[in-house]
Amino acid sequence: MEAEVKHGAPFLHGPAEDRRELLTEEVHVYELTGGCEGVDSAMNQGEDPEDGVRPSEAPLCGEHDSQTKAQRIHQRPGPGPDPGPEPRCVNIERIRSTSPPQDFKDGPSVDARSHQQRGKSPEPTCVSMKSDRSKDCLINFRDERCSHEPEEDQESSEVPSGPSAQQHQTHLDAIFMLLEENILTFVKNELKMIQKVVSSDYPQCSEKEDEEMLDEEQRRSKEAFVKISVHFLRRMKQEDLAERLQSRLLPADCQRELKSNLKKKFQCVFEGIAKAGNPTLLNEIYTELYITEGGTAEVNEEHEVRQIETASRKPARPETTIRREDLFKASAGGEEPIRTVMTKGVAGIGKTVLTQKFTLDWAEDKDHRDIQFTFPFTFRELNVLGEKKFSLVGLVHHFFSETRAAGICRFEEFQVLFIFDGLDECRLPLDFQNSEILTDVTESASVDVLLTNLIRGKLLPSARLWITTRPAAANQITPECVGMVTEVRGFTDPQKEKYFRKRFRDKKQASRIISHIETSRSLHIMCHIPVFCWITATVLEEMKTREGGELPKTLTEMYIHFLVVQSKVKKVKYDGGAETDPHWSPESRKMIESLGKLAFDQLQKSNLIFYESDLTECGIDIRAASVYSGVFTQIFREERGLYQDKVFCFVHLSVQEFLAALHVHLTFFSSGVNLLSEEQTTSCRSKRSKPNPEPKRLYQSAVDKASQSPNGHLDLFLRFLLGLSQEANQTLLQGLLTQTGSRSQTNQETVQYIKEKISENVSPEKSINLFHCLNELNNGSLVEEIQQSLRSGRLSTDKLSPAQWSALVFILLSSGEDLEVFDLKKYCASEEALLRLLPVVKASNKALLSDCNLSERSCEALSSVLSSQSSSLRELDLSYNGLQDSGVKLLSAGLESPHCDLETLRMSGCLITEEGCAALVSALSSNPSHLRELDLSYNHPGDSGVKLLSAGLEDPHWRLETLRVEPAGVRWFRPGLRKYSCELTIDTNTVNKYLKLSDNNMKVTRVKEDQSYPDHPDRFDHYCNLLCSTGLTGRCYWEVEWSGRVYVSVSYRGIGRKGDSGDCWFGMNDQSWSLICSHGGYSVFHNETETRINSCSSSSGRVAVYVDCPAGSLSFYRVSSDTLIHLHTFSTTFTEPLYPGLWFWSGSSVSLCSLQEGESPPGGEPSSLLTT
Repeated sequence: MEAEVKHGAPFLHGPAEDRRELLTEEVHVYELTGGCEGVDSAMNQGEDPEDGVRPSEAPLCGEHDSQTKAQRIHQRPGPGPDPGPEPRCVNIERIRSTSPPQDFKDGPSVDARSHQQRGKSPEPTCVSMKSDRSKDCLINFRDERCSHEPEEDQESSEVPSGPSAQQHQTHLDAIFMLLEENILTFVKNELKMIQKVVSSDYPQCSEKEDEEMLDEEQRRSKEAFVKISVHFLRRMKQEDLAERLQSRLLPADCQRELKSNLKKKFQCVFEGIAKAGNPTLLNEIYTELYITEGGTAEVNEEHEVRQIETASRKPARPETTIRREDLFKASAGGEEPIRTVMTKGVAGIGKTVLTQKFTLDWAEDKDHRDIQFTFPFTFRELNVLGEKKFSLVGLVHHFFSETRAAGICRFEEFQVLFIFDGLDECRLPLDFQNSEILTDVTESASVDVLLTNLIRGKLLPSARLWITTRPAAANQITPECVGMVTEVRGFTDPQKEKYFRKRFRDKKQASRIISHIETSRSLHIMCHIPVFCWITATVLEEMKTREGGELPKTLTEMYIHFLVVQSKVKKVKYDGGAETDPHWSPESRKMIESLGKLAFDQLQKSNLIFYESDLTECGIDIRAASVYSGVFTQIFREERGLYQDKVFCFVHLSVQEFLAALHVHLTFFSSGVNLLSEEQTTSCRSKRSKPNPEPKRLYQSAVDKASQSPNGHLDLFLRFLLGLSQEANQTLLQGLLTQTGSRSQTNQETVQYIKEKISENVSPEKSINLFHCLNELNNGSLVEEIQQSLRSGRLSTDKLSPAQWSALVFILLSSGEDLEVFDLKKYCASEEALLRLLPVVKASNKALLSDCNLSERSCEALSSVLSSQSSSLRELDLSYNGLQDSGVKLLSAGLESPHCDLETLRMSGCLITEEGCAALVSALSSNPSHLRELDLSYNHPGDSGVKLLSAGLEDPHWRLETLRVEPAGVRWFRPGLRKYSCELTIDTNTVNKYLKLSDNNMKVTRVKEDQSYPDHPDRFDHYCNLLCSTGLTGRCYWEVEWSGRVYVSVSYRGIGRKGDSGDCWFGMNDQSWSLICSHGGYSVFHNETETRINSCSSSSGRVAVYVDCPAGSLSFYRVSSDTLIHLHTFSTTFTEPLYPGLWFWSGSSVSLCSLQEGESPPGGEPSSLLTT
């Protein structure tokens, strides 16, 4: 090459035929490497000069930035007039050739392929020739863009003749000498760079750093030369070097192009809908979602609104959250990064936008720089491919043309992420058991076979996968194929507020909206779903949130307003109407009726995705449906021109349910046909018409039908239908509803019918939905009745009806209060109360059920709680219940469930033997990953039981950290609390001088005479107190008989002794706890707070005290015959040993009871209880 430069460039000065061959071959090579897409096919119209060929209209561009030899020649004066300013672009006559171009490859001619490929590209990217005829567009090798200048004087494009021909030739020679120097400099520099790149020790980051300094034109030039170089290396049989060069340089260009296209695609979002509305910058509107780690890929068939209600309750414990950017990082203790992540979440919760934000961050180089290629797919797109066959490489090339243009086929050399959004919408037969095995990325198969092998890791095992799905479809992928399961919980309360403050820049307006949502429990729950936040914002934005204006309070009101807003948008934006025009035109009404029919028919089939045929059956015009964008979403990748089918869905499941309810309402009041009646066949529905239909029959049949649904898929539909019966809501839809539906009498009859259903002991989930229905009917009498009892502290649970129990559950679950701890003794320490309040146990983090007279029946119920996917329970205390081995076996069925996340289980004193221990060991062997603490003290596990449990403690697969089995033995099989009895000894150095000891210091009486006790620093000098000498640290039980007015107390040793301050009085500080016994009844006293206890009054009696220091439990009982009647339990954390203490009113006395080993223990069911 250098020799050729020294002795003249053959390209310019050699024989014309040689020049033609070289130029033709070079450019043709470029075309074969795929660099010529987009060149205008008009080049095929060129002819040889003999046939009347037109001169080329493409300019040659050069940049004169140095004094070169060619420039000096150009500046040399010559004969004739001054040639004038130097032209930047000169048109030249085409170079002709008498021989066809060389064809280096087999297959279709270049001509044929140029027709197929060039039309797609918007602009020419390379030089391309047909034979010796070409339009010439030079690559700019420096910094200036090549430009076409059609405005240039036409005469300048003509070839000079006559005397000026020689001058023109000199000028042309100078240009081409300069062009030669520029091309050769570029080639030499690029070849040096390429040589470095293909060397084994070349750092990959160097090229990336160099690339960042280039503009787009320079990148394109370098990319073109790389392709030419790859081609020539292969012609030279240097396949290894060609592969190395291609793999190191072309992917960087491809990645840059892919990132650019993904940024364009995802930088803007259309909230709620895919193709309409005002685009919003994703980075501006995006609000972080609450994403939790853990769970299984198993199916959850509950209605998604039920799941949202579960998720909306404050998390009972700090859950393992995960940030978007940490999804594929190795889990704690794990060495390898996670390959496959499944993210679950109900419809509209934000899964798709989450994947878009992830992709945008990658494309903008904000995160996941270790990933070289991200390929986001949706199952909606993949569905359209049907049974077409692709290789994995072909599938990627099909959707991401950048990879095809770069010729990238060996994806195993890169870190690749595949995103598959919307598994629940998949219509492909994913068969992980019987699908053929595929390991070659270039082998063709159906799309479902590609996906199953990719997910199983048979195909491209180095790739990472992210799959999103609604919970109901999670089990389509076998659990062993999923490395980590995450769940999008939507917005937390702070995130909701952040969203609305972003949407409403006016702070006062935003605050009013947030406050309004917080006052409506239904709206507040649904706002955990980002799409519902969008619906709410759309409605409230339209209403202008006028001060004092009535904002929607129920779901039905909100969705009616949403429908009205969308109808107005259609009227003004698409139909050209005015704001003041009636928005319910005949066309709009027909559209709503058709959409309602579609919604109802597909809801009956549990379909959320529909195709054109479904719409046509309902009389919906496809184009009109797309225009009606606020209600309808059209998913259609128009820009690629790949698909014929369109896929449709409603913005959210709740919108479909609302329109379905509206359809049933409209049908009933326009034709008298009850679409929910089992008596009517399809033919009857279209023929029967009642002039005066009875609305109550419609609503009652709706309640019955929804109650029969096992998973509650009609729950929200029922709420909407009942909400539409309200006159105020019908007024909002005036113009759409032609007849008023319901009268006051019908409303009352419906309310009564629902209350009767609640009283029938329906499942807790169904009763909760029925209470929501009562809210839609503006009737809260049942709930208010219980709330008043709770507020007054006079709730008597032994008198509650089934409906009132359900109301209590509804109140506790929907109050918005933290369900951190559920203590059954607050309501009633009985098995019936537990079974009634089981949904509250399920929603709580910690359940305190100790000493509540529970049996194996309770264990069976609790087992179902433990095995529920939606259970929040992490700590369960069942101590001092006679569960026995049979109860433990039933409980173990729940413990072994993969859904059980229980971390602490206390069953102290539950009459468990080695048989029960074996059942526990078996359960924990099946599910060893969660339980950390197991308390089986005060049972009789025997040596074999202890050995089995101890082996589990040592097992590295078990998470168990704390195991308590001592004390143990037969003696603890005595039922009741007296087995924990302890002998108390009065510390005489603490006794106040007005307290008289008798009966061997077992009886104490307050007297008026000073007892002349010696001075002691521990003695109480003002209050008539005393303490016992032994500090209690375990479980202890004692009884005392009292008369008059006394405090039966426990206290830390450090309580004050001198003076009359509250620090020295039992119950007046945080160091002591007291039961006040008097003729007026009982009360408890702690930290200056006294709580009255409903109990019969007496001037004397016998009380019992039981303290469980490790559990932080202090209980007081009234002893009647052989029965313990629970009075109160304090739940706290004891930080020091406790000392029994007493305080005496004038004339009062207390006797310490001696409990004999063989004495019959007290037992029985507590009559009332309070816990703090």
